[in-house]
Amino acid sequence: MNDSIIRTRYADALVKHVRETGNGDSVCAQAEKLARVLGEVPDLSRMIAAKDVVSGAKKRELLQAALGEPMAPELKRFIDLLIENGRISALRFILLDFGERYRRSIGIRKARLKVAVPPTEDLLTRLTALVKERTGDKAQIEVEVDPDLIGGFVFDIDDAIIDKSVARKLELIKLQFIEKNRRIV
Repeated sequence: MNDSIIRTRYADALVKHVRETGNGDSVCAQAEKLARVLGEVPDLSRMIAAKDVVSGAKKRELLQAALGEPMAPELKRFIDLLIENGRISALRFILLDFGERYRRSIGIRKARLKVAVPPTEDLLTRLTALVKERTGDKAQIEVEVDPDLIGGFVFDIDDAIIDKSVARKLELIKLQFIEKNRRIV
């Protein structure tokens, strides 16, 4: 079976389970933290994925230590299930998929706003209203300050990017000049 289908099914099962237990927010926060750690520490990912090198109990220990806080019982049982079924190598991708699917199930879309200077409340309010108007969901906006943008902003939600940065406009002008010069020569 296709790996992406398997990951999706596991993520959906975890969403359903945490919605039933009512502990979805804390499990989602822990899942995202664990997925981030697995992405930042490739050696940990390799050890977790290794089939006969590291025991299941040791994998649980490593993941618990990587989390740095007591693991939610739902997440602990889910990791045990992945180990038992030989799917632990896909843990990071399942957790990332779970986070997205859980937020969607409660009507929240995660978005990223990149700005040259910290944004005004007005901009955040307008972007939140835009997301609500277009999707019907609330926006959870993560702000990143990037002085290289010079001015303006880049708003990224789902697969859509709104790039209203000065750096992008300058890049477009540069490309237009290059194209005109090619035609002249």
